[in-house]
Amino acid sequence: MRLVTYSTNGSPLRLGILLGDDTILDPQLAYCEKLIAAGQGRAEELAQALLPSDPTAFLANGDFAVKAAGEAIEYAAGTPQTSALYNKADVTLGSPVPKPNKIICVGLNYRDHIQEMGREIPSVPLIFAKFGPAVIGPFDDVPRNAHLTQKLDYEAEFAFVIGKKGKDIPRADAFDYVAGYCAVNDITARDMQKRTLQWLQGKTLDASLPMGPCLVTKDEIEDPHNLNITLTVNGEIRQTSNTKQLVFDVPQLVEFLSHIVTLEPGDVVCTGTPGGVGEARGIFLQTGDVVRVELENVGVIENRIAE
Repeated sequence: MRLVTYSTNGSPLRLGILLGDDTILDPQLAYCEKLIAAGQGRAEELAQALLPSDPTAFLANGDFAVKAAGEAIEYAAGTPQTSALYNKADVTLGSPVPKPNKIICVGLNYRDHIQEMGREIPSVPLIFAKFGPAVIGPFDDVPRNAHLTQKLDYEAEFAFVIGKKGKDIPRADAFDYVAGYCAVNDITARDMQKRTLQWLQGKTLDASLPMGPCLVTKDEIEDPHNLNITLTVNGEIRQTSNTKQLVFDVPQLVEFLSHIVTLEPGDVVCTGTPGGVGEARGIFLQTGDVVRVELENVGVIENRIAE
């Protein structure tokens, strides 16, 4: 499945499922219709319990939610008159995980990026965090505050989202705890990042983590460690690589991180950026720039830099 969040006319974001390229199904609404058609009492309460409109709650429901979502898709396919279907062009897409419990980022995790920065390959993952207000939708504007930073940079990244609570997870079991994958852009204020030893202030500006366009569940990605990733600025290719360049892959990161902190449904792990960042090129983002990240088998996010 390809999970999204959507909003109509400024309404709160709700969980949706992308069907094909242009149609969004609201699984909770479709499942409720299905129960009503079957004469089920308390249909609305049951649909809300099994298929919450909040993506994190949906992930926490595990296999029960996945099964119910499949039934909602099947119902909608056989019910053309359902009110649970929307044209993607008529809604606003949000981040597939609008309010992550945790946002864990990995630095220096692509061999080509490590080389361009003149650093040594780390023996353990270098991790830092971003805060919740950094998250925005896949096509939202990214603000550039010239009073804060003159060196706003891009970082195309492959991210995975946790689907099940776990602690001290062995590497062999790691994928049991992964819900799926999405693309992110770890927008970074390099001058703020470097003015202290801690990176946080340059990494977690508000609206500095566009995410999406959807959360592709793990069953749809045969090998997450062989995905092409590309970033362009105003159509010019700045980053192009493949997730096979990762130093620490998904199972290694799940094992490592779960020994430090309990992983929970809705946690987002950003796995690092490949070579070609603006810092290495001496070129930074300016107002009006359009930054596009494309992750193979996942999709595209595209954001304009706005003053």
